[in-house]
Amino acid sequence: MASVEMLMPKMGESIVEGTVLTWLKKEGDSIEEDESVLEVATDKVDTEVPSTHAGTLKKILVQEGEVVAVGAPIAIIETSGEATAAAPEEKEVQPSAKEELLSIAPEQTAALIAPANEDVSDERFYSPLVRNIAKEEGISQAELAKIPGTGKDSRVTKQDMLKYLKDRSTAPAPSAPGASPAPSISEPKVQISISGEDEIIEMDRMRKMIATRMVDSKRISPHVTSFVEADMTNIVLWRNKNKEAYKKKFGEPITFTPFFIEAIAKAIGDFPMINISVDGDRIIRKKDINIGMAVALPSGNLIVPVIKKADQLNLVGISKKVNDLAARGRANKLTADDLTGGTYTVSNVGSFGNVMGTPIIAQPQVAIMAVGAIVKKPAVVETPTGDVIAIRHKMFLSHSYDHRVVDGSLGGMFVRKVADYLEAFNINTEL
Repeated sequence: MASVEMLMPKMGESIVEGTVLTWLKKEGDSIEEDESVLEVATDKVDTEVPSTHAGTLKKILVQEGEVVAVGAPIAIIETSGEATAAAPEEKEVQPSAKEELLSIAPEQTAALIAPANEDVSDERFYSPLVRNIAKEEGISQAELAKIPGTGKDSRVTKQDMLKYLKDRSTAPAPSAPGASPAPSISEPKVQISISGEDEIIEMDRMRKMIATRMVDSKRISPHVTSFVEADMTNIVLWRNKNKEAYKKKFGEPITFTPFFIEAIAKAIGDFPMINISVDGDRIIRKKDINIGMAVALPSGNLIVPVIKKADQLNLVGISKKVNDLAARGRANKLTADDLTGGTYTVSNVGSFGNVMGTPIIAQPQVAIMAVGAIVKKPAVVETPTGDVIAIRHKMFLSHSYDHRVVDGSLGGMFVRKVADYLEAFNINTEL
């Protein structure tokens, strides 16, 4: 018999740690290779982690609720083979804070590094998640150094931070002379009155994450929204005519979402300064056009999987990606990589019967488009023999953009170009 360490796997290009949600196996259970052993949550997605070896789960090293760095041991598996020693750098060398930060996407790094002007001697390692919470709650490095840690080597965990913040709400924490801490987003600004008939519902983890990101986005980006009404008649008629043949040929339905994504990808090609991020006083123009699409989960929460290099796919290719990501999203089968790398986002508020909306930008992107319900309307149509009133299929496009870097002219021209591509769809397009 031999014992091998099961390590926390890397679950995405910018993921450096995860929270153990649930152990699906208990100590002493037999497990097969690639059988799911535990469920882990990251700031991107919840996912099941498979076993790296077949054997018996000898010892669980990390308890539910604990935050674990990628590459750290989480369990011991007893196998029937010979002992397999892990490489020294994997077993003995703990990654430094700098090394972990270097593995994070560049646009996220600035938000995770501690302020340079803090003159505090503190050699304790803090995970990016803990540093991010500290930054959002205005906790200085000096204050962070005083928080007791219950993790390995006295590391401060997410639970330690939440407990500290709860206690901190009733007792002000010390701060540097003259310092003005950032406003907290977790504490109510006014006292809320609760009667005996009111129901108190605790936010789940994803809802808390969404709430934090929405507040962050509104704080970071001055939002402006432009609206355009597009004539979707050609697309509606083409889809009505071809949807049965499409399903028979490709084995799945075609929705309106692929048409939206195709038009947006084309418009980004015409206006590449929409496909950017902001890093301080620098603008980073993205080479790839990766379009995120908001998907509603059964819980009511939203998740945004990403179609990578959407401009390189035709309508059928986009449709297959849309169906696959939507299905896996609703079944909680998305991976962290499915949710990273987005450079622009589209949200279909029309699926809820809304005619328009003012969407909030997904940071670090600078723009997002909401597409409304397609509605039949009387409209003036120009013909060679004069104008006529006809029934047309109309839809509003709502384009929210970051006014720090996207002016009204660019934001308005972009949404107009998307509408132009939708209206110019060739009704005689072959499957």
